[in-house]
Amino acid sequence: MQLEAGMISSHRPRWRVPVAASAIAAVAIILVWAHERASSPTPKLAFETSAVDRGPIRARVTATGTVNPIVQVQVGSQVSGTIQTLGADFNSEVSPGQMVAQIDPRLFKAAVELAQANLLAARATEHKAKATLVDAKRIAARNHELLAQSLIAKATVDTSDTAAETAAADVEAANAAEAQAQAALDSANLNLVYSTIRSPIRGTVITRNVDVGQTVAASFAAPTLFLIGEDLTKMEVDTNIAEADVGALAPGMAATFTVDAFPAKVFRGAIRQVRSSPQIVQNVVTYNAVIDVANPKLELKPGMTANLEIIYADRSDVVRVPNAAIRFRPPPQLARATTAPLGKKLVWVLRAGTPVPVVFEPGVSDGTFTEVAAGLAPGDLVITEVTGAHASTVGRIL
Repeated sequence: MQLEAGMISSHRPRWRVPVAASAIAAVAIILVWAHERASSPTPKLAFETSAVDRGPIRARVTATGTVNPIVQVQVGSQVSGTIQTLGADFNSEVSPGQMVAQIDPRLFKAAVELAQANLLAARATEHKAKATLVDAKRIAARNHELLAQSLIAKATVDTSDTAAETAAADVEAANAAEAQAQAALDSANLNLVYSTIRSPIRGTVITRNVDVGQTVAASFAAPTLFLIGEDLTKMEVDTNIAEADVGALAPGMAATFTVDAFPAKVFRGAIRQVRSSPQIVQNVVTYNAVIDVANPKLELKPGMTANLEIIYADRSDVVRVPNAAIRFRPPPQLARATTAPLGKKLVWVLRAGTPVPVVFEPGVSDGTFTEVAAGLAPGDLVITEVTGAHASTVGRIL
C-alpha cells in the first residue's frame, strides 16, 4: 500500500511542468506582439487626386422610347355580326370612306323592313285617330246647337264633349307612336350603315384583327378591327423622362436616337411637347416627352424601340471638375468635415500636402465632369479617393 502511494506521488510533477511552460511561452509571445504593435508607426493617409482642367461638357438626357405614328386610329364595329368580306389588309393604303370590312347585312336589312312596316302601321293609326277626332268635334258642336234650342239634355252634350277630348288624346298618342316608329326605322337604317365598316382617315393599315367568317360582338365595347396610321412618313417617339431630368427639357430641343434595326444610323428629331401628365414607371415619376421625326424612306416602323439622347447644354471650353471629386467623402481622420450651402458643391483640394475643403459654384454636368462657374481654377488638385487610411500592422501568434 505504501508503494502504491509513493508511485502516485512520484507521477504528479510530470504533467504539470509542460502546461506551465506552455503558458509562460504564450504570455511571452503576446507581450512581444503588443510591443511590436505599439512601436509600429501609425499609417499615413495617401490621396488619389485629379486636376481641375478646361474642356468640353455636353449635358444630355438619355432614355428609351417607342416609335409611333403621329395620328393612329382604332377602327371598330358598333354592331355585332359575322364578317362577310374584307376590303383592306396589313399595309394597305386606305382613303377616307373606303370600305375595310363588311358585316353580313341581311339581319339589318330585315330590321329596316320591319321598322318600315311598323311606321306605316303607326301612320295608319294616326290617320284613324284624326278622323275620329273630326267626327267627335262635329257631334259635340251639333249637340251644343241642339242644347241651345232645348232639344236635348245637358248630359248628352257633356258626353259628346268628353268623346271629343278622348279623340284628341288618341291623336296625340298616335303621333307619339308614329315618332317612335320613325326613330326605330332611323336606328335600323343606321345599324345597316354601320354594318359596312369604313376608314375614317387616309393612311396605312398597321394592324388587322379580324378575318372573314369571324363573329364580331359589340355588346359592351366596340372591338378594334383595324389600326390605321394616318401618315407613316411623319412619326413620333414617345418616351418617359425621369422627374430629375424633365426640368432640363423644353419644346424645340434637338434629339437623336437609334433603333435596333439600323444601329449605325442616327435619326434626328425635335421635342414637340413635354406632357404634364405623370406616369409611375418602376416607382419613378416620369413624364412623356414627344419627339417628332421625319420618316421619308419608311425605315421607322410603328412599335420600334428608340434609344434616345437629348443634349440640353453644350459647352466647348469650360473649367471642369471630375464628378468623382464631388462624390468623395472624407474619412474620420479629417476633422474639418463640412457641408456645402444650398446650390453649391464641396470638394477637397490638396494644397501643400494638406486636404482643404473648397466650396464652388457648379454649372452643367455630363455625368463625368461638372462645370465650375466659380471657386476653382485649372490646376487645382481635387481628391477623388483616400488610400492607406485603413492599413495597419497586424501581429500573429505563431
